[in-house]
This record gives sequence, C-alpha cells and structure tokens, in this order.
Amino acid sequence: MSTMTVDEKKLRYMEYIHRETGERHHTDAEDMRQYEMLRAGDPGTVEESVRIFASDLPGHVSNDPVRNCKYLFVASATMACRTAMAAGMEPERAYNSSDLFILRMDELDSIEAIRALRREMFAFYLKEVQAVPRRTPYSRPVARCVDYIYEHLHQRITVPDLAAQAGLTASYLSTLFKKETGRSISDYVLDKRIEAAENMLKFSDWSCADIGAILAFSSQSHFIRAFKARTGLTPRAYRQRFFAG
Repeated sequence: MSTMTVDEKKLRYMEYIHRETGERHHTDAEDMRQYEMLRAGDPGTVEESVRIFASDLPGHVSNDPVRNCKYLFVASATMACRTAMAAGMEPERAYNSSDLFILRMDELDSIEAIRALRREMFAFYLKEVQAVPRRTPYSRPVARCVDYIYEHLHQRITVPDLAAQAGLTASYLSTLFKKETGRSISDYVLDKRIEAAENMLKFSDWSCADIGAILAFSSQSHFIRAFKARTGLTPRAYRQRFFAG
C-alpha cells in the first residue's frame, strides 16, 4: 500500500517564496493565544480571534479566497471545540456545536459572512467556558453516567445500564446522581433528550415524528407531551418559531 508524501520540491519552493516576499504564517504562540484566552474564559477572546482571523497571516490552503476562508474556519472550529472541552465543556455538547457551526458555514458564500459566523462561534464557546466554573464537578461514577447518557440518547437508557457503567448498585447510583446533579436519573435523561430535540428542530430537516423516534421516545404522543411540558411549546410550534434553516 503506497503512502502519499508532501512534494518536497513544492515545499521548498513555497518556503523560498515566503522568505523572499516576507510572507509568513502566524507563529504558534500568536495562533494559540486566542485558544489560551478561550480556555481561561478571558472576555477578550472574541476580539483576539477576530484580529487573528482578519490578518494576512492565517494561511493559504486554497487559491479561491472564500474556500480558503472556509478551510481555515473548519480548522479553528476544531481547535475551539477541543479547547472548550479541555476547559470543562461537556464533550458531546462541544462536538455537536462544532458540527452545527461548520454546517452553517458551509452554506455561506462570502468572507464577511464566514468571519461573522466565526465571531459568533467564539462568543458561544467563550460563554460555555465561562459557565464551567459555576458547575459542580461530578464524581467519576456520575461523570461516566453523564457521558453514557450523551452517547446513547438514541437508545433506551435504564438505571441498571448506568449502574453497570458506574460500577455501583442501582439504588446507590440513583442517590448519588440526584445528590450531584440535582435531578433524578430519569429527569436528567429526559432533559437531555429534549435539549437534543430542540437542536434538531432548530438546525435539521428531520420531521417531528422522526426526531421523536430517533431520540427513543416511546411514542409520538409521549414526545409531544414531554417536549411541551419542558418548553411550553409543541415540537411543531417550536420549529416554526426557532428554525434556523
């Protein structure tokens, strides 16, 4: 099986051109500053990220200016997502947010619009990171359960399943989970399903019936009832009000 390597001749030529013209990329320290600020929850993160992205140094990865901007957006979305997770943002929420921002970016056709969306993305992750210190850290068993719930919202989740993940008895886990999260396991799972449903109704073309089925609600009527109890709106009314497509 052959492996693809970088064309050494082209690489040397690019180094020569950049040296002769004075062009360069941001140094690692310059580029990472925006992410270090994000991880620290620094309010100046957004403006720093705008400054970096608007400069002439981010990188040249396509001869088409808009496509070049899109490629750089994806790279920065990946870094911002991982930085926010390192700062304590829930991984599934971070990944899903990154996916949604990239999907929105893919529909844009101007550098100005992409830059505006990138600003919005950094503001979103900054807000998430700033909220982290106010959260009570979970013990390892409860953290395992939280991760398991995020990864299995499309399946039926039972307390015995979670107890097996945590290595605890079902009764002890239920008590510990309620103590640390402030919610029973069943309420927590339902809340996370509703949160996922809200995002799908806002940003996807899935029908309300499909969303209820994907998120493992026992029936469409159960989905509608639970969703309205949490949000005050039926899924259909929620989509009509908030759909971002």
